[in-house]
Amino acid sequence: MPPCTDCGQPVQTQFASPELVAPIVYEGFDAAADPAWPASGAATLDDYARWCKHLCGLTCFRMALGPSAPSLFALRDGALKRGAYTEEGGVIKGMIYAPFAEYARDEFGVDAEVHRHLTVEEICALLDEGRQVIASVHFEIRRPHRPSPGRGGHLVLLTRRTADGLLHFHNPSGIDAATRAADLSTERFEPFFAGRGVSLR
Repeated sequence: MPPCTDCGQPVQTQFASPELVAPIVYEGFDAAADPAWPASGAATLDDYARWCKHLCGLTCFRMALGPSAPSLFALRDGALKRGAYTEEGGVIKGMIYAPFAEYARDEFGVDAEVHRHLTVEEICALLDEGRQVIASVHFEIRRPHRPSPGRGGHLVLLTRRTADGLLHFHNPSGIDAATRAADLSTERFEPFFAGRGVSLR
């Protein structure tokens, strides 16, 4: 996908085929049938199919790193070694903020700061300082015209504020161009937001 015309950052999805995001997340389409899976950097189709639904956070980080970033599964391999993700008994857990921030700092020289308690106003201040923010939101932020069913469980990358003060963010599970690079007011963003995240510079 081409870079975002609003912020210049890459627009990427955690699934190898952007056009399959909606079928995967809403229609039960099997991620193992994604024909573009090798582009993810996964070593095998099974590895891709087991992990792709869990990699929203690393997709955010990959977008923040820019066009020279490693493949998504190369980032996954590094994050696993650093404890930012765990896999025990077939159960995948992550992204775990503190070890992820250490991984980002040590391996990529990124100034990563964990924010365990974060308000929308503080996100605005971080963006105004030139930082990007990986924020925990409910995945249904891709349909913000509907009431939020909850907070957290998914990660998006906030890259800037628009001239009229809207929050501009990239959603790794956006179902179309308008939801992969989206603008929302703070009032519409807040009901989906879990009050935590990681800022990057």
